[in-house]
Amino acid sequence: MKNLIFLAVLIIGLVGCTTTNEKKNTENIDLVKSYVQAVENLDFESMSNFLDDNYLGMGPSYGDSIGKSDAVENWKWSVVNLYEKIKYDRSRFAAVTIPEGDNKGDWVANWAELTIDYKNGGSVTILANSNYLVENGKIMRSITFYNEADVLRQLGYEMVLQEYNE
Repeated sequence: MKNLIFLAVLIIGLVGCTTTNEKKNTENIDLVKSYVQAVENLDFESMSNFLDDNYLGMGPSYGDSIGKSDAVENWKWSVVNLYEKIKYDRSRFAAVTIPEGDNKGDWVANWAELTIDYKNGGSVTILANSNYLVENGKIMRSITFYNEADVLRQLGYEMVLQEYNE
């Protein structure tokens, strides 16, 4: 009988934890989906509201980083001067919790085929991976990866190898 009671308590505890984790993961994914929707809608106020005041965006290149106010201003500048439209296609989301280390926390990954139409008539399609650290219902950090050289190639730029002499 003691074993049966112990087993019942253990199962109830595990189900409760699983339900709590699933709820948190769903909420975090919904937050990131809403942020992506704000980017597509070019809704800077909503974008700003989803980002924590201490937000740090990193990437796509090594060493690239930007804070909240600069990130929003950079999007505004790009829309005024470069972008006509941004569309996330085939977007997929997954939540993961990293239990320890420098990147400890609740993360949401977004893999997407992203199409950007430019004001000058150009258009690019990129495969992008963005990972968002979520805390207290806000995006604290993002890490974004995509092939910048491919974007330039699609826009008509050519890469020329320059010989390096010391």
